Amino acid sequence: MSTTKTARLQTAGPKLTLPIAALAFVIALIVQFIGQAKIDVGIGSIIIFPMVWGLILGLLISVQKFKPLGLDLQRVATALVGVAVLLLVARLAFNIGPSLPSLLKAGPALLLQEVGHLLGTIVLALPLAVLLRMGKATVGATFSLDREPSFAMVSEKYGPNSDQYRGVLAMYVFGTLFGAVFITLLTSLVSNWKIFDPLALAMGAGVGSGSMMAASAASIVAAYPADQEAILGMAAVSNLITTVLGVYVGIYLALPMADRFYKFLTRKQESRQLVASGAAVAPERSAADGERDAVQAEENRLFREQVAESSAPITLPMWLSLSVLTVLGIGTASVAAKGFSLSIVLGYAIMLALVLLGLGLAKVTRKISAIVFITTIGAYISSPWFFGAEALNGAVKTVDFLSIATVMLTLAGLSLGKDIPLLKNIGWKIIPVGLVAITASFLLSTVIAEFALGLWH
Repeated sequence: MSTTKTARLQTAGPKLTLPIAALAFVIALIVQFIGQAKIDVGIGSIIIFPMVWGLILGLLISVQKFKPLGLDLQRVATALVGVAVLLLVARLAFNIGPSLPSLLKAGPALLLQEVGHLLGTIVLALPLAVLLRMGKATVGATFSLDREPSFAMVSEKYGPNSDQYRGVLAMYVFGTLFGAVFITLLTSLVSNWKIFDPLALAMGAGVGSGSMMAASAASIVAAYPADQEAILGMAAVSNLITTVLGVYVGIYLALPMADRFYKFLTRKQESRQLVASGAAVAPERSAADGERDAVQAEENRLFREQVAESSAPITLPMWLSLSVLTVLGIGTASVAAKGFSLSIVLGYAIMLALVLLGLGLAKVTRKISAIVFITTIGAYISSPWFFGAEALNGAVKTVDFLSIATVMLTLAGLSLGKDIPLLKNIGWKIIPVGLVAITASFLLSTVIAEFALGLWH
């Protein structure tokens, strides 16, 4: 009965928002005080940031049974994450403006490396999925890192009850639960090898997910602190390009390519099955296959409904979301700066104004994402070509971008409890496939960027 009720709830006010915000505030402050930890793993070192502690602690609280965190509270946390991403984008936009000379100098490398993001998963993760016999779900799970835009692409082409769509959902659940933590560890390890240009690593960080990009960029900055501004600016631009191009490349290139590559790799397996079946048993086999397909379609439908219930959006008033996130953000930024200052408040005021302007323009145009407006306007007003850039940059940069990421991932952790039951439905095979997909997207893009930067320079 309670599940039905929570599934129907579409809006929430202060009564649901303030408790989860207060819990996130306490967790974020605690992990910010704890700080980062550096772990030597022999082949390199891994840095674990406060945002990762926040994600893990939030997850533990969301799954504990002593005082269960209700589904609606977790959905509110998810809604706050969506708005927190806008604040993070606004903050990173102020690293793009001053870094525009470096971005322009990178030239075609910034576009060429996108091949790694958009096709890396197909090159390495798809053959592994075929080897593990994931079936047709392979196509949906490996044509991209499968964030929200992938749903519509695969559903339209194969249907919402198809195996391919189940693959999309499986990778989405995996990325939601493990993506940010894994890419933090991966990037930290690779960055500390010191064999790649930090700008190439930054391009590799733009995998198309705001939380994964922030976690990855933080690890790169830790290894190359002197290049922080250029790294954050490059990562933000790369992530934006991946997000924008991802839809078109997914529809017209990546998805058809994954489908053909899957059929190519499984052609002998299908031929052997046809030969083994023989003409005499073909009718019975066809009937059995049809029955199995029907059962599988029903299982896919139930899984899709579970994911839909888990990820059902809930709407918060924008004034409430931004007010709550501002309080959380100023608190964590003050701890990161080791003291409260009015500059932090001014920095948040500027970012809030930029977010509201971006949302307003997106509402007017209805075709361009608020993230595009926020990034573009923020990059311009922080660039050398804007008369007030120095004053704006001075205020905004008192806000540590990692403090915003800590708030965002803490809220994300608090929202993950509702997704844990989905793990038993996605199967163990998605774990190695998902790890390889994220690794391939990051590493292939970084390698391409490394060579492209060398050729361009």
